[in-house]
Amino acid sequence: MQALSATPRTGLIPWPGLLLAVSLITFWSPPTTAQLTIVPTIAAEGSDVVMRIKNKPPNFWSYVWFKGQGANDNNFIASIAKYPLGRKSKNERMLVEYDGYLHIKRVTLRDAGDYTIVVYLLNGRKEIGFGRLTVYEPLRVPTLLASNTSVTENKDAVEFTCYTNGITTHWLFNAVRLKLTERMKLSPDNRVLTIDPVRREDAGSYQCEVSNPQSSTESWPVELNVKYE
Repeated sequence: MQALSATPRTGLIPWPGLLLAVSLITFWSPPTTAQLTIVPTIAAEGSDVVMRIKNKPPNFWSYVWFKGQGANDNNFIASIAKYPLGRKSKNERMLVEYDGYLHIKRVTLRDAGDYTIVVYLLNGRKEIGFGRLTVYEPLRVPTLLASNTSVTENKDAVEFTCYTNGITTHWLFNAVRLKLTERMKLSPDNRVLTIDPVRREDAGSYQCEVSNPQSSTESWPVELNVKYE
């Protein structure tokens, strides 16, 4: 009988080669497929929305969408099946296209929240993914009011209040971003600016600039007059 270390003509693998093969089998593993997910989506109320998915598995049989975390009949929204081709929808504003994307017409604030998609495959398996839809009200032009627009230096204080449905608020002074001083304070939500006391260099035009992830806008300017000797 010939030893395992025989030359390649015997058809046997030399020990170094055998050890290398075993090592590769031990430490190599096939790559895992990427997780099915719903792309996070942001939309303005009243607009049409497309909720996309990524890492779609091949050879699907049907796409089924649900509102909320998890798949159950009470949360069913819409679906599309490949064999036979057909669609179902609980709400006429929502429709699943052949690519698996969910189209929502005239999105409302009530549509915001978590979503779940289940993809049924031809091999009898299924994959599940999750995502979130965020809906904002259309941004309105903010209203800026001042407690007083004519004040005396080193004597009076002034308070500007920005009324808005925006998410973030910034302040402008003479059309550029306001640089706060030790005499200026902002409320926790940045919607109230207080200057106490007022000085002559504070005289000028004030505006609040507001925004949400969809858009931004500014208030009409308010002029502050400072009297001094």
